[in-house]
Amino acid sequence: QVQLVESGGGLVQAGGSLRLSCAASGSTSGINRMGWYRQAPGKQRELVALISSVGITDYADSVKGRFTISRDNAKNTVYLQMNSLKPEDTAVYYCYVRIGHMITLDSWGQGTQVTVSS
Repeated sequence: QVQLVESGGGLVQAGGSLRLSCAASGSTSGINRMGWYRQAPGKQRELVALISSVGITDYADSVKGRFTISRDNAKNTVYLQMNSLKPEDTAVYYCYVRIGHMITLDSWGQGTQVTVSS
């Protein structure tokens, strides 16, 4: 029901910044939490950050203090501001949304590549 399109990935030097965006479309009225996951080559997918419908955030320990997740509910868009990037942040970043509360549906974007050079 929900389609997610990520943008903003790219190549950046260590210490640099990127801002990812994810625009949700389709059946967006019931969006609850939104977030970002990432998967590096040969690694398991990991949660990067989540933001609730009222703006409560959670971050992976590895990105705390460097990444900031935010959302614009009017635009059905979630953002990930990534500062002080490290080579270990290199991964495909996937947008995530959850629809509903007690009964939920999850949707995923196609991913956007973030590469941090040393």
